Amino acid sequence: MERAPVVNSNEQLLSILAVLEDCRAALVLSGTKDTAQLVSMAVLDLRMKLNHIDDAELRALCDEIATLDASIDREHKVAVSQRRRPLLRVVK
Repeated sequence: MERAPVVNSNEQLLSILAVLEDCRAALVLSGTKDTAQLVSMAVLDLRMKLNHIDDAELRALCDEIATLDASIDREHKVAVSQRRRPLLRVVK
């Protein structure tokens, strides 16, 4: 699995990213999920550097996704509760 040397800094980071992705896949297949998650954090960090995304932008994205998820969960719970048949029935 020998790779050709790279000159450009971004190309070098992309090469490292490819190796980390391979490592993560191998870790998942071998059942070492915790270690694979740690490698995923390194992958995320490199992707952020390559795409010039700072911590504040990532935090804003996470906050927006969390807000949307909470809204969808509330809507789903309301829809399920409205569809549910009553548990008890009054019989005279």
